[in-house]
Amino acid sequence: MKLSENIKPISYLKAHAADVIRQLREQGAPLIITQNGEARAVIQDIASYERTQETMALLKILALGNRQIEEGRVKPASTIVQRLRGRGRQNEGEP
Repeated sequence: MKLSENIKPISYLKAHAADVIRQLREQGAPLIITQNGEARAVIQDIASYERTQETMALLKILALGNRQIEEGRVKPASTIVQRLRGRGRQNEGEP
């Protein structure tokens, strides 16, 4: 659904809050709220919001990884695996 098709004035939200919440849950599409003819807020259901937050977190992790690659702060996977295996062996001997 196009965002431009899902725009309502704040007066509509005030008068139809329960319907708006139901539609958000059923459609999963955000609703843009206008005030004095200008977009002022975006409302979305909680499931969509959580997916958006998870996506943003993953994108931040990817950006961090890319920055570390660009800065040369990387090691071969084989080196890391060997180091981890060595720690496992050290821990096996501990009580």
